[in-house]
Amino acid sequence: MFINAVRKQSLVCFSKTHHLLRFPLLPHKVSWDEGAPFCSIIASLSGEGCSLVIKPARVVVGFGQPVSVSCEATRPVRVLGWESSISAAHTQNDLSVQWTVSSLIDWIEEPICYGVFFTAPRQCEEKLNLVLYKTPDSVSIRPVNHTGPMVEGKEYQLLCEVQNVAPVQYLSLRWYRGQSEVYNHTFADLTSASPVQVSSVLVVVPTRAQNGAQYRCVAVLELGPEGPQPPPTLTSEPLNTSEIFLVGNPAPVYSWQSSHSIKETLEDKAVLISSSLLPGTYTCTASNTLEKKSKMFIIKAKNEGNGRVDTLLVIYNSVFSYLIKNSISY
Repeated sequence: MFINAVRKQSLVCFSKTHHLLRFPLLPHKVSWDEGAPFCSIIASLSGEGCSLVIKPARVVVGFGQPVSVSCEATRPVRVLGWESSISAAHTQNDLSVQWTVSSLIDWIEEPICYGVFFTAPRQCEEKLNLVLYKTPDSVSIRPVNHTGPMVEGKEYQLLCEVQNVAPVQYLSLRWYRGQSEVYNHTFADLTSASPVQVSSVLVVVPTRAQNGAQYRCVAVLELGPEGPQPPPTLTSEPLNTSEIFLVGNPAPVYSWQSSHSIKETLEDKAVLISSSLLPGTYTCTASNTLEKKSKMFIIKAKNEGNGRVDTLLVIYNSVFSYLIKNSISY
């Protein structure tokens, strides 16, 4: 015979020895031997009103680990069983049945407990909330499209890469600068059940105050209360910014020029010391392998005193800061 099937229905047949044969019916025709002693289509009920209880209701299992879940009927049942691609099971008249796997490695496994009852509703089913997880193979951090020293005040990107983690929707990538969390990247919009590779980008602008700070990327699988506690984590090797950007790194070379003759100049120094700096223009040039910059200072005499300036100090750190005694225009 041919049966036109609809969703949430099953073809349930019993042999002469009362063994159950159950076929989930999808929207297509199903062929069955007319010699079967008893066959019937039974609509399935699930959710509220279902007479089945799965214990535990939610299971979190590490890849390759064993798992065992019980399904119990709350009223007399004719047949109770598990639909599973790797470990199907059923029992007759018993009020509980186990679904057991010695090593779970199937990323698409979706076990369903079903019951065929003596009274209406004749059939009921509940899907097990199963989470199979895998911790990352590795977590790494590196600058994006950049090698060598970073320059203070410029924008850079740091990339955190995570290899082979599942399920990705439970993953949280937490960025740390020192002991402070600066960014938390989640992937709730992704739905892949099998392991994937993901990444996160952190934008940084190096400052002098952050000199020597270490950046870390921490991958956390937040699997809920049923998962391992504390949640599984894997941390990248630290990225030490003291090796990337330092004050005056690489060390600059200084030179001075002036509209006056500078007789007491110290070569390659950021400090120009003279007992008699006259009013006029003074230019300091600082250069390293990254760039070259100059700063001109105009020194004007005060109305009082001799108009001389004792010290002119210039500090190079990608941009100039300055400290000059007495009156200065710039």
